[in-house]
Amino acid sequence: MRQEYDVELKEFQKEYLDGISEKYDLPDMGKAIRCLIDYAIEMDEREGEIFALERCHSCS
Repeated sequence: MRQEYDVELKEFQKEYLDGISEKYDLPDMGKAIRCLIDYAIEMDEREGEIFALERCHSCS
């Protein structure tokens, strides 16, 4: 069962997810986010690679 949650995104992150949704004909941005989360869950041996490295595309 799905539930709705509020997620804070920066504008470029929203634009990215909107673009992915359009490119892959996903029904909405929520589906794109669920796909990314499912991928991260499946790639548990690469968890550190995904989450340990601090990425900041909007830091000065």
